[in-house]
Amino acid sequence: MKEIKIGNSLIGPGHPAFIIAEMSGNHNLDYGRAEAIVRAAKEAGADAVKLQTYTADTITLNSNEPCFMTDPDGLWANQSLYELYQKAYTPWEWQPKLKKLADELGIMLFSSPFDVTAVDFLEEMDVQAYKIASYEMNDVQLIKKCAETGKPIIMSTGISDLADIDLAIKTCKSVGNDKIVLLKCTSEYPAPFESMNLRMIPSLSETFDCVSGLSDHSMGDEVAIAAVTLGASVIEKHFTLDRADGGVDSAFSMDIPEMTAMVKHIRNVEAALGKVDYTLTEDQLKDRHFSRSLFVCKDIKKGEEFTYDNVRSVRPNNGLPVKYLESLIGKKATKDLKFATPLSLSDIEWN
Repeated sequence: MKEIKIGNSLIGPGHPAFIIAEMSGNHNLDYGRAEAIVRAAKEAGADAVKLQTYTADTITLNSNEPCFMTDPDGLWANQSLYELYQKAYTPWEWQPKLKKLADELGIMLFSSPFDVTAVDFLEEMDVQAYKIASYEMNDVQLIKKCAETGKPIIMSTGISDLADIDLAIKTCKSVGNDKIVLLKCTSEYPAPFESMNLRMIPSLSETFDCVSGLSDHSMGDEVAIAAVTLGASVIEKHFTLDRADGGVDSAFSMDIPEMTAMVKHIRNVEAALGKVDYTLTEDQLKDRHFSRSLFVCKDIKKGEEFTYDNVRSVRPNNGLPVKYLESLIGKKATKDLKFATPLSLSDIEWN
């Protein structure tokens, strides 16, 4: 079974899901709010906070040509990509300070770089992993740059087809990096339940021999919990302090109570999933006393035949195992047996 290590966390089958709180643009360009999100993620039980490292100039061009405009029917309608990313980016001068805060709090902080200069910047911060966003899965130059650091690479499949994913994997492995996590991702905001296709999670792991998980843009925690039951080793959810505060991603982000509840629910489900084990616990062995066995249900005289009228399978488990019932019918009693007597082998003439 494939597993990788990010920081001090082992990630893969048999280990707790690695839960990432994605800050994205939910800081609303307020540094104090960004710090509060890091603190809240730690309190909610997340394993990591993820940033995004770009500027409007490193991710797009300042143009109002039709191809640079947002979807008129989408969440970010009626603006250019440049305008959107000016609002959504995380100032680079904040990021080392946020990393220092996260280190002090004991929560991991890493980022999604969106060009090679961002990778150089994040290397100076000594982040412990890199995340490739779904829309960058075709940027083999960026993927190679990240993979060359030797650090784990988490990639959202999102809009990628099988060939795109295969190329991204091969790009990582071409520089000797096989520390790869593939996240099933639906690039809709918010993502409807019927488009999630969670059965892709085990398929990604099996097809590409890597750790798999979920980047979840759906509302609520049901999808993330279901993903864990299907083997997701990583869960990523957008996170904000309060959706009512607004912001570019707030509409599909979890707030503090929701993230706290999701982490708790996932940990409970992981405990409940347990392992394949047919041996009984001490408590289960004790409880076997209350299972069924064979008892005399009418007084029986010595030499009288056992019938379905005078022997029954009942609780508790003090008598012969129920499997003897058919074989003892028609046999004779070796002694008088009173009502409610648990049967034993010596009570029966077997010849």
